[in-house]
Amino acid sequence: MWRLFAAFLLSITPALAQENATAYEALSVVGTQLGRGALSHVVSVTGVAGDPQPEKWKIILEDPGARSGVRELQVTNERIASDRPAGRQAAGSTEGATIDTARLNLDSSGAYAVASHTAEKSHTQFATVSYTLRTDERGEPTWIITLLSRSSRPVGTIYIGATRGTVKRTEGMFAGATMEDVENDYDRENEGGVVSSVKTRIKEGFQRTQEEARDIFGRVKRSFSDFINRD
Repeated sequence: MWRLFAAFLLSITPALAQENATAYEALSVVGTQLGRGALSHVVSVTGVAGDPQPEKWKIILEDPGARSGVRELQVTNERIASDRPAGRQAAGSTEGATIDTARLNLDSSGAYAVASHTAEKSHTQFATVSYTLRTDERGEPTWIITLLSRSSRPVGTIYIGATRGTVKRTEGMFAGATMEDVENDYDRENEGGVVSSVKTRIKEGFQRTQEEARDIFGRVKRSFSDFINRD
């Protein structure tokens, strides 16, 4: 009888241990409860302590009617748990630019796959991740994935293009060098300077990781337009 009971527990465990919602699923909740038009006003999407996905998502919407021009939604358990005005500093994107969701091809689950692979290749160990989806200085939707240790200390940050899945740069990874450092050394090499073997290996390692990330993106690519119109 105990064996039957144990088998029953194993059968219901997957249902009880459902994963937290992804960013796309949180945005879908907003579109359902506030109307699809609200998705044209998304400024940023953030989530903290993801393992791998966070328990709740904070979504900043452009709102001309609010004093600050933006409002903050908290989405959890397939519903909007809170909706309130937010300070302009909460916007997150460059000059509060809104995200063109039609250009999103990488859900937070896919961003995690790319980020975790990049962390593995740079020998960076982490326990949880924090997510930020926003536009960069060129208006491109970008995932900023911060890796954290068990003590919640940041150990690295990865910038991933949300349209093509490109790892644009890293911080605190690949021997602690930023890709700006590597690029500067590469420029000096072309000008006749000497690049240390360590920096050369860092550059080559990053380039290999970029190539592998593109392969991963090909497997996890997911259009938000297709996702939101799946029904």
